[in-house]
Amino acid sequence: MSTIIAASRAAATRVLPETPALRVDNVSHFYGARMALKDVSLTAPQAWFTALLGLNGAGKTTLFSLITRLYDTRAGAIQVQGYAVHRYPGEALRRLGVVFQARTLDLDLTVMDNLLYHAALHGMRRGEARARAQEVLVEIGLADRARDPARNLSGGQMRRVEIARALLHRPSLLVLDEPTAGLDIASKSAILRHVRLLVQERGVAVFWATHLLDEIEASDHVVVLHKGQVLAEGEAARIIAQSEAPDLRGAFTVLTEGAGT
Repeated sequence: MSTIIAASRAAATRVLPETPALRVDNVSHFYGARMALKDVSLTAPQAWFTALLGLNGAGKTTLFSLITRLYDTRAGAIQVQGYAVHRYPGEALRRLGVVFQARTLDLDLTVMDNLLYHAALHGMRRGEARARAQEVLVEIGLADRARDPARNLSGGQMRRVEIARALLHRPSLLVLDEPTAGLDIASKSAILRHVRLLVQERGVAVFWATHLLDEIEASDHVVVLHKGQVLAEGEAARIIAQSEAPDLRGAFTVLTEGAGT
């Protein structure tokens, strides 16, 4: 097993930016006596789509809670754009846009008011916030729904508004925890396409947690998380090649079975 992990990591030899958008070093986390993460280290390169791949219960949401400061980091270190989240939380979080797995829109507010409230939390002036909100609503194709209560939107539309909201303050790193959970195929495809365009056209770094293999492309930077531990990290195609599997599903099986299920 150790040979496979080492080989898959060594295979990720493409040139990456010197300072990653996200860096996690030896992070562990416990809930009482239960270990949720153990010595987790990984990076999400600038202007790259990074997929955090793991089954439900692998520790993905716990890691997101640490990155976003919902939980305090007690063992290890996390940096966003070079800023340690425990030491410079303001600077780190200013560069971070977040989409949680659970829906977080205020259903009684209009779409526009949801965006303006979020902008105010980031200290944006009212005029700037409204202009930026109108801009992102056009980008996601929901400009005509600005005055609608959020509860009137479909699940896919709500998720698109949450992504737009996360981008209001123009973060350089966008983290998304299972963002397509519960959505239909068309909505999933639209959201993935939109997020990937953010990487390609704007250079946004994306850290996308998922258990769905079909959301990952061969050129994506992938981190395989299983039972709180990183089993492999690197380009998806290279992880597949080093595991001698026919596809990512096969590589994931080799890695997780080798680690013990």
